[in-house]
This record gives sequence, structure tokens and C-alpha cells, in this order.
Amino acid sequence: MALDRLIEVDDLVERVHAYNPRSDAELIRGAYEYGENMHAGQYRRSGEPYFTHPVAVASILTQMRLDDATIVTALLHDTVEDTRSTYAEISGRFGTQIAELVDGVTKLTNLQLSSSETKQAENFRKLFMAMSKDLRVILVKLADRLHNMRTIKSMHIDKQVQKARETMDIFAPLAGRMGMQWMRDELEDLAFAVLNPEGRNSIMRRFIRLQRETGDVVKKITADIRTELKKTGIEAEVQGRAKKPYSIWRKMQEKGLSFSRLSDIYGFRILVDSEADCYRVLGAMHQRWRAVPGRFKDYISQPKSNGYRSIHTTVSGRDGRRVEIQIRTFQMHDVAEAGVAAHWSYKDGVPTENPFAVDPTKWVAALTERFQNAEGDDEFLEHVKLEMYADQVFCFTPKGDVVKLPRGATPLDFAYAIHTRIGDSCVGAKVDGMRVPLWTRLKNGQSCEIMTATGQRPQSTWIDIVVTGRAKAAIRRSLREEDRERFVRLGWELARVAFENVGKRITQKALDTAAKQMGLVTSDELLARLGSAELAARKVVQTLYPDLGEAPTDEIDASRAVIGLNPGQTFERARCCQPVPGERIVGISYRGKGVIVHAIDCPVLEDYQDEPDRWVDLHWHSGTHPAVHTVRLDLTISNDAGVLGRICTLIGEQGANISDLQFIDRKPDFYRLFMDVDLRDAEHLHAVMLAVEAETHVASLSRHRDIDRKP
Repeated sequence: MALDRLIEVDDLVERVHAYNPRSDAELIRGAYEYGENMHAGQYRRSGEPYFTHPVAVASILTQMRLDDATIVTALLHDTVEDTRSTYAEISGRFGTQIAELVDGVTKLTNLQLSSSETKQAENFRKLFMAMSKDLRVILVKLADRLHNMRTIKSMHIDKQVQKARETMDIFAPLAGRMGMQWMRDELEDLAFAVLNPEGRNSIMRRFIRLQRETGDVVKKITADIRTELKKTGIEAEVQGRAKKPYSIWRKMQEKGLSFSRLSDIYGFRILVDSEADCYRVLGAMHQRWRAVPGRFKDYISQPKSNGYRSIHTTVSGRDGRRVEIQIRTFQMHDVAEAGVAAHWSYKDGVPTENPFAVDPTKWVAALTERFQNAEGDDEFLEHVKLEMYADQVFCFTPKGDVVKLPRGATPLDFAYAIHTRIGDSCVGAKVDGMRVPLWTRLKNGQSCEIMTATGQRPQSTWIDIVVTGRAKAAIRRSLREEDRERFVRLGWELARVAFENVGKRITQKALDTAAKQMGLVTSDELLARLGSAELAARKVVQTLYPDLGEAPTDEIDASRAVIGLNPGQTFERARCCQPVPGERIVGISYRGKGVIVHAIDCPVLEDYQDEPDRWVDLHWHSGTHPAVHTVRLDLTISNDAGVLGRICTLIGEQGANISDLQFIDRKPDFYRLFMDVDLRDAEHLHAVMLAVEAETHVASLSRHRDIDRKP
């Protein structure tokens, strides 16, 4: 194995000076000399002087054009850990800022990120605390890990596997989340070579065979793209490459395809001067080649949180091969390469003024806030590991059959992995013979038994419980089929109220016109989206009547909310069905009580079928109603700390008030309760129920109508 050559101080200074002519050369020389003296006599396992490592880390960071403080920190990052150097000495020689950065890297080095889960969660919290203080600490640590992975062959095989697994689980995804995709790709590929050398070698052999059979495909497709760009007169730089072996391996595993059937193994990048040119290039590519459905993403109009902007599209290129194309400006490309680190990048001696670079302080604050909201170590680790469900867990059926699932999978995922019918009818699960909640995370080697019941249907809360795409798709499909008719009915009522609010009458033709205008296939699709809260009724009205789309803002007096009463006649809402504005209603007159208002579908109305003279034709006043209409909700929630508080907060966030609370049934695992909520109208009720039903710990939710509570 070739040894690392020690980069001389003049070479390092020149590399920094190339992008930052105003760099402090003496500061860098002083740090180089100090680090070399501190590490004198120390050697790496491979045999070369230890100081080659800090210098190599600094060299990696110069490729990212980082500031002097980060380069100096790289040169000194192991001195406090491995030599007689101290924080006070570094602070005295190089300043407090650099001493703080070195101290931060030292603390990260001491974290055992692959220890037990409880300890691991604690260490991750410390890691993100360090990130929140100064993100450059993580940049140095990532460069440190990259160089260690490049030279990992000198380590003992057990240590190689541990470091490679840690890299795959933690550092590679972290680099990706920070926007440094090039570093993520290299870290993953280096770890892949350790964890699955045969798999990687297999990919490489197939690549060589493919090139032998087809020639240099990248060169040919690059020429095709340049030809199309020349026709449109767009000045652009075109880059092409074959994807990394690990990226190809992952696609093969995810899609269950062989290498020969995997088509999009080539990636191309087109760099242009302006945002307008990005879309011109996109048009040229789609005009020349057929776009692959479902493979288009516009991160220019909707950038990622780390500042990444680019257009992604996949087309059927030369010989029908799928080709992934990324289109971005040169400025966007700088951020795509450096990610969050672009904030510290230099160009021509000054910090880069890139409009697309994100503020790292705000970025890391938002990131850590999401992690800190996690409850318990397990959930915290699931958040922190970002998208790291690559590891598999192997569980057993009662008959001993093995079911392979991604890490984090639940008994519901297990049920759907066996058969969709089993998943849809699941009512409970036993893991290793013990009854467990459906949201339990399965572990390697556990036996899982699924209990089913005829008539059971998937619940909307299951979406948040499962992690596999198969389970999520099956649940959504079942919910859509079950809820569509209900959503269409509710959507009609919401649309009717919205139309009446602007003095218009709802008609089928109006709905058909609105659906066509909004790009929907049928009016039923429009109504279903209204009923499921994917679309606001106000938006439909605005589409047809732009000048009338805003509903009146003055609230209606609750005592005059109903239209159709005789002068002096009073009304009350029926306690049995508790109708709210937006629902069709009818009145039943009572001597001495005025009129009791019922929902049109209230079962109690059957008692008055033989008394038509008591029926009063009523409808709600159009306009904005105050939140004074009480509706009773029937909830079953898990008996866990903070669950009820979160539900109350959710309801409050929807602008509704809880006026009463009654516990009906208490079990060790679950509570059932009635909750009286004051609401404005049917749309408000639907919004509240949707928010509550989405809470993971809500097992069931329904509107309670008590036919025994008659007037």
C-alpha cells in the first residue's frame, strides 16, 4: 500500500492562497510547525508519520475553500487529544476561536457513536450541541473521517468494520444532510468496500464488461446533450459520470433488480449562467428525449433546507437508457458541492457572496430543534440517523419463516410484509409471546404473531406507525377507498356553504367547471379533496368568482345563526346530533321550547315522521360563525405521559376550545374519553378531527351522537 506523502507547508499555504489571497500565511505556517513538533515521534498504523493525517485533513478542507480558522483547526485537531498540548496553550498561541474549534473536535473524537443505544443517544445530543455552537467543528470531523476511511486498510479488520459501519450509519448521511453530496458518495463507497467487498467488486466487474460491450457511454451521451444545447444556443458546461458502486448497489436492493435491468446508472450535470437558462435547458432535454414519469424534481422553486437548488429529471436517452440529468447555475453548483459549508467559502480573498448559501446558524438550529422534540432515546436516534434505515432486521413468523424488514419496522410492517389482507385486518400483535402496541419497533431475531379480526379496516394513524413503502401504500389505498364516498359528501356540504357565503348557488356545472379549471379529472375528485382538507372550499369559489372569493369577516350573532324561523321564535341545537353550520338541518317545533334544530340525518327524526306539521324548513345563515357550537368527540388514546396534553394543544392550535372532558374507560394501555369542543362550522370540525386523528397515539376518533339525549 502506498504511503501518504507529507504535504509541505509551502504547498499547503499555496493551496489556501489560491482561493484566498488575503489568507494569514504566518498563522498557517505557525500551526503547521506547532502540530509537526507536537506529533514528532508519533506514527500511524500504516507506518508514516502521524502528522501526515492532520495535514491531509487540512488539504481536504482547502478543496472546499474554507477560512483560515478551519484550516488551522484541522492542523491542530489531534494535538490536545494525542500530545502534551493543552487548550490554554493553543488559545494563547492561536486565539480563543481556534482553541474552541479544536476543543470541539476533540470532544467529538471522544464520543463512542457505536455504543449502546442509551449511551449513543446521549452522545448524539452532545454531537448536535457541538454543531449548534460552530458547524466548522463538524466540517473538520467529516474531513478527518474521510481521510481515515481513505487509509482504513492499515487498521485491524474488526476496527475497519466498526469504523465503516459508523461511517455508513452516521457520517455519510450527515455529510449528505449538510449538502456535501460528493463527500457522502465517497464515504459510502469507502465503507461499502469494507462492509461488502464482494458486492462492490461485482458492480465494478459488470461496469467494465458493460463498457467493453457498449463503449464509453458517458462520452457519447455527453456529446448528445452538447449537440442539443448548441441547437438552442445555450452556453453550458456538461459533466457526465457513472454513479458510484454503492449508489448502484442500493438501487438494486431497493428495487429488487439485477444490474442488467438497472437502467439509470449514469448521471449528467448541466451548469449554466442563469436560472432562466435552467428552464430553457430543461425544455430542450424534454423536447429531445422522453421524460420518465415520476422522476422530475424542481429544487430551484422549492430548495432543500441546506440551500441545495437544482432541477432533476430522468429521460430515456441513447438506446433507451435512462439518464439522470441535473440542471443548475454555477452559483447553485458551488452550494451543491459545499453545502452548508458554502457560508465559509472564500473566493478571490473574500467570503463568497453566494445568494443560495444558507445561514448555518439557522440551519443547525432548525435541525437540532427537530431532534430535541423527540421523546425518548429510541425516537431521538431514529430522528438523528436521518434516513438510515439501510440496516435490516430479521424477524420470524410463528411457523419459523424469516421476514426481512428495514430497521425501525413495526408489527404492522411485518403484517403487510406477509400479505396486504393480514395488514388490513390487523388488530394486535404479540412479539416473543407478549402483547405489544402496534407501534413497537421490532428487533433482530424476534418472533412476531399478528392477530386479525373480520371487519377491521386500516386507520389513518397507521400511516405514522409504519416505515415500509409497501405498508404505507396499502394503508393509503384502503383509506382512500373507504373515505372517498364520505369525503365527497362532506366536500359537497363545504362547497355549498362556501358558495352561499358569496351569494351563489352550487350547481353540478359550476363544480365541473371548477374541476376542469383546477386540472382535476372530475368534480368528484374536487369534492373528495375538499372533504379530505387537501383543498380549501374558498379556493374553489375564488377559481370561479375571483372577486367574490373572500368570505365575509364579520361574525354572525349565534342567536340569529338559523334562517327560516317565524318572528319571535327561538331555537336550540339538538343535544342528540349537535348540528353545526355547514350541515343540512331541519327544525322540530316544541310548545314552550321554540324549535329544536337537528341534522338532516339524525336518527331521532324518525320519531316525528307522523307529525309533519311540526317540521320547520331551516338553513344556516351564510357567513362566518363564532366558535360556540359544541360537538362531542369520542377518543381512544394510549396511556402515555403527555399524550392528552398534546391532543389539547393540537385542538387549541386549530382555534377551538375544549369545554368539557369525561373519562369513560380506563385501561392499563388505553383511555377512552368524551371531549366537548366548541367549533365554528363543519369545516372547522373536520380540521380539528383531522389534526387529532393524525396524532400517533390516538387509536380511534369519532363524532359522538347520542340518540338518548333527546330534547
